[in-house]
Amino acid sequence: MTPVEAGPTGGLERFRNFCIIAHIDHGKSTLADRLLEATHAIPPRRMEEQVLDQMELERERGITIKAKAVRLYYPGPGRPRPPRPAGGPPGAEPRDGYILNLVDTPGHVDFSYEVSRVLSACEGALLVVDATQGVAAQTLANFYLALDQGLAILPVVNKIDLATADPGRVIRQLEELGLDPADVLLVSAKTGEGIDAVLEAIVERVPPPRGDPSAPLRALAFDSHYDHYKGVIVYLRVVEGELRPGDRVMFMSSGRVYEAAEVGVFRPELCPVERLSAGEVGFLAAGIKVARECRVGDTVTLARCPADKPLPGYRPAKPMVFCGLYPVESQDYQALRDALEKLQLNDAALHFEPETSAALGMGFRCGFLGLLHLDIVRERLEREYGLELITTAPNVAYRVVLGDGREVEVDNPALFPSEARVARVLEPYVRATVVTPPAGVGPVLELCQERRGRYVNMEYLEETRVLITYDLPLAEIMYDFHDQLKSRTRGHGSLDYQPAGFVPGDLVKLDILVNEEPVDALSCVVHRDRAEHQGRRLVEKLRRLIPRQLFEVPVQAAVGGRVIARENIRALRKDVLAKCYGGDVTRKKKLLEKQKAGKRRMKQVGSVEIPQEAFLALLKVD
Repeated sequence: MTPVEAGPTGGLERFRNFCIIAHIDHGKSTLADRLLEATHAIPPRRMEEQVLDQMELERERGITIKAKAVRLYYPGPGRPRPPRPAGGPPGAEPRDGYILNLVDTPGHVDFSYEVSRVLSACEGALLVVDATQGVAAQTLANFYLALDQGLAILPVVNKIDLATADPGRVIRQLEELGLDPADVLLVSAKTGEGIDAVLEAIVERVPPPRGDPSAPLRALAFDSHYDHYKGVIVYLRVVEGELRPGDRVMFMSSGRVYEAAEVGVFRPELCPVERLSAGEVGFLAAGIKVARECRVGDTVTLARCPADKPLPGYRPAKPMVFCGLYPVESQDYQALRDALEKLQLNDAALHFEPETSAALGMGFRCGFLGLLHLDIVRERLEREYGLELITTAPNVAYRVVLGDGREVEVDNPALFPSEARVARVLEPYVRATVVTPPAGVGPVLELCQERRGRYVNMEYLEETRVLITYDLPLAEIMYDFHDQLKSRTRGHGSLDYQPAGFVPGDLVKLDILVNEEPVDALSCVVHRDRAEHQGRRLVEKLRRLIPRQLFEVPVQAAVGGRVIARENIRALRKDVLAKCYGGDVTRKKKLLEKQKAGKRRMKQVGSVEIPQEAFLALLKVD
């Protein structure tokens, strides 16, 4: 009997740390459900669909937003699987068999930073591919991410139970990536077919972690969240040493020292254990009350015998989309700050800094990885923290070269320098890769050209798939590019993109004036050729969205002080003649003139309240 068949008896050989990566909707979360079922990680009465997607938003939208870790016990191939362990210390497993630490990851391109952080905490990855759709754009991106990290990649072809499944075609696509067809696992996460083979492949082909349990503690903080009772809960991958409750731990980047109140593992709920040793994935609760004192990517060590040097950590995520978040009630400003700090624990890609708007008061300029990321953060702030928010129109960050040669980065259109001071403007571009059937090539090329794209390459991967590469301005794909892509390829096109630097562009600041006063929160930066079209569409929308006042309100779009579009919001007219029953006409004229003079005074001093829908109008301009 081989050691694998017998199962290890202890040490690092017992552990396998792996994640599940795939394009969106290829079945990662459902496969995780089947692995939990097969290893009896959750009692049958608590089993439900997408059990690891515990956030309300994840269940509503049917997508994974946050990576989820869970610890599984697998006795080994051909050995009976006991029910979930009972008795003994919490979280205890039998001394033989394997401990599998699984991390389920998001699939949307906006959360690729989340995937890259998870990969650094694992030794292997299940690369899941839909048997009907084949290798998609995000499949390629995640594959190369895992390859760069040196992970063992286990290709899994999912949904083989569907009538339209073509596993042979998908295996050929995986072979083109350099994967051995003999290593491909055929499964149906829906029916459970092939799940045993996946578990066997994990213990046979994913290497155990390396690390010295007797060395000074070094643990990588790869995620965290805030608990109202325990403070910050830090998610750790222990690389060397051991961590026990009562140990005094130090965060190496800040030098802060805390006492470990509790350490434990994910099953998938937080489950305390007696210790975390090298190779294990778990959590630390140390009564950390201030959210900013715990940074993702930091190294945790023991205060009494600290490690010589920290672990490499992560490169900070660079935000690509910016917008302003303002509380509807100004007294909620501090509550919004606290909520953002706590949310940042659970979302290291979120950036924010205070800013003040003449129209909206005090708020925060926030940076996101994309529009979906922005939408998720806004909804979480409103649902989880009970805040009412105004969101300004999203934009990207530009580099502006001034006439005196200085270069400044502008992430807020309201701060865009005047035309007279600007020598040139550089806008961010992305290298976009689109995988589409041949019938979608024409519409995709047309869409990319409409969005000011620069053709790079087109490659036929096989008869049924074409890979199209374009350099596109980030501002042009930010709003509805993905929706248009799906529409024009009948749902079969897939998109991935990576930053590709800054390129000079003929860009201008489009100002919006309401009642002849500029509204800084509605300003935007657009290409000069589209400024008039964009301005006209925007003022038309604002005319319908801004409530009518007792005086006429002009809504204007201007570039560099020149008005290029205008609409008038008609005044609400009070019937001042209602009390006149006949009589001299001069009496009526006098009342109308008095009303007209009053409206002129109101127009000079009156303020116009702009609703939240107006700030979202930019999103809906075609």
